[in-house]
Amino acid sequence: MGEKIHPAILSGGSGTRLWPLSRKAYPKHLLPLAGERSLLQETVLRVADRAHFAPPLLVSNEEHRFLIGEQLQEIGAAPDAILLEPMGRNTAPAVTVAALALARADKSALMLVLPSDHVIADRAGFVAAVERAAVAARGGAIVTFGITPHTPETGYGYIRAGEPVAGAPGCFKVGHFVEKPDLKQAEALLAEGGYSWNSGMFLFRVDAFLAEVERLAPEILAACRAALERSVKDLDFLRLARDAFAEAPAISIDYAIMERTQAAVVVPADIGWNDIGSWSALWDIGRKDANGNVLTGDVVTRDAHDSLIRSEGQLVVAVGVHDLVVVATRDAVLLAPKDRVQEVKQIVEGLQSQGRTEVVLHAKVNRPWGSYQSIDGGARFQVKRITVKPGGRLSLQKHSKRAEHWVVVRGAARVTIGEKSFTLNENESTYVPLGATHRLENAGADPLDLIEVQTGSYLGEDDIVRLEDVYGRKKS
Repeated sequence: MGEKIHPAILSGGSGTRLWPLSRKAYPKHLLPLAGERSLLQETVLRVADRAHFAPPLLVSNEEHRFLIGEQLQEIGAAPDAILLEPMGRNTAPAVTVAALALARADKSALMLVLPSDHVIADRAGFVAAVERAAVAARGGAIVTFGITPHTPETGYGYIRAGEPVAGAPGCFKVGHFVEKPDLKQAEALLAEGGYSWNSGMFLFRVDAFLAEVERLAPEILAACRAALERSVKDLDFLRLARDAFAEAPAISIDYAIMERTQAAVVVPADIGWNDIGSWSALWDIGRKDANGNVLTGDVVTRDAHDSLIRSEGQLVVAVGVHDLVVVATRDAVLLAPKDRVQEVKQIVEGLQSQGRTEVVLHAKVNRPWGSYQSIDGGARFQVKRITVKPGGRLSLQKHSKRAEHWVVVRGAARVTIGEKSFTLNENESTYVPLGATHRLENAGADPLDLIEVQTGSYLGEDDIVRLEDVYGRKKS
């Protein structure tokens, strides 16, 4: 492959079509949807061969920074950098700021843009496609990867391959782009031939790409440059300047650059690609039983066929169902015909307009120090299970509307309440009065589990006044 290629992995987005498993605070690329590892982890491992690829640069939503950091640690990956977007502005600003960051070290570096929520079954085929694309990219082309279509898919845009690129076998100038077609048009495109699905993956030399951004979308370049120049180091992350990044138009790289540039090149590739855009897509790629069912978790079936049934905890029993999607989490259940799962996005939008917390959070909520999970609740009380990782330390905080009772179930807790600090062991408890300054820590080598009972007039998570926090979260 010659010089190393620099992956830039885009890990924003929410994946609303995969609700209730995918939530705003825990989106689909952080979930193990197609195997034991998350989609993000699989994307990072896809470019882990240091003979071909440099350490990746990630562009992430700042709300997910600790989850991403933990998942990278789990697979032993050390990124070149993690850039934090203060808000989502679509792919054109995300790719531009990554290119600017890479250009600081090498203006002619080859950058490979990869969404973090795709499945690619043929890793060797993927690397071979990148090698083909690199030839055209070194010559100044902005290369996109077109996926060989096997069905008349209406959920993807299409790319028409034009003339071959001289000296770059397997690379073609882009003839034109086609917006997501209806079924009749998609069938006509497949019958005509020469079309590929638009994958959203790109390869280019950063100086060539940034020159096109300056020519076609200078407002994006100016905003991203200012956001990067005024960025702030925060632990292992680089926070982009909020006010500057907000000035970038929210637009995709396709609309801003690819459909307007003369440098667009496409490399058709048949690599077992899937963007996991719906529950039916997961059924397509899932391991099926003798009746065509994809079953995950504690599931029992009788006379069930061609269905996807997934449980995240409780027993799910399905009798006499066909072509159905059933997804059960601790706090929500989805049932839908397989051919209508695209409508989940509209359902989520409706729930969001009602202020339903199930759109944002799972019953188990991850925090940089560990997690908490609601167990029970009612008028003036709430019960949670809290797990603190070894070395985890909650913020020094206080509440104005609730008191708390802590019972240690496993491990040893270092507790601070007011001016007192002491250790709680298994089967010991303590009380945190309303308004008292307090902190919980796990100084041991094993996880700390405790039951917290909250009592008071208001039990929302926003009744927290943080005084100190080792994770750099804002004081409130």
